[in-house]
Amino acid sequence: MSLRSLKALLVSFSLVASTSLFAAPLVVDLTGINSVGEIGDPGNSVYTFDIGANSLITGISYNFNVTAYSPSWLSELGLTMTNSKQTEGVDFHPGIGLDFSGTRSFSGAADLVPLGLDFYVGNDGILRLEFFEDFDDLFVNPDGRWNFGTITFDYTPQAAPSDVPEPATALLLGGGAMLMGFAGRRRRAAKAPAMAA
Repeated sequence: MSLRSLKALLVSFSLVASTSLFAAPLVVDLTGINSVGEIGDPGNSVYTFDIGANSLITGISYNFNVTAYSPSWLSELGLTMTNSKQTEGVDFHPGIGLDFSGTRSFSGAADLVPLGLDFYVGNDGILRLEFFEDFDDLFVNPDGRWNFGTITFDYTPQAAPSDVPEPATALLLGGGAMLMGFAGRRRRAAKAPAMAA
């Protein structure tokens, strides 16, 4: 194998390795989802998504419409985003400060990394979403509804051991490529005077 083709192979390998580290965002349709009570209430809507073992949630963007039914408030509607064990995650209250009932639309985005709110899902790869209410108003069921819209999660999958070489392996590959190039040059240099004679 020539040095040129080895370089092409290494470049294509690095492109495959780097593209496997990024995933398409997860888009969740919120149409018709109910919020009933506090986190853990059996009436709450809970969804799980397998996004790959130990993936890192790095950001969210959202555009949706919600209703808080009286006497519930818009500020009480919430979404908790966690790993399956609920040991790491973030709570999201789109209507914070809106202490009244009604219907509103919300949109925006948040990069969780600079905020220190990025988190890993566990070994099972499960992102768990629970739609809840800060206070369970016993006179209405559900307390709130996510009428329509989406929330999008940006995440970075963690590379499987076979996806990206260890630093020592990459060093060996690079060193081997350099040695092959050096050996090829020496052979060509040794043949050149013999052919001239």
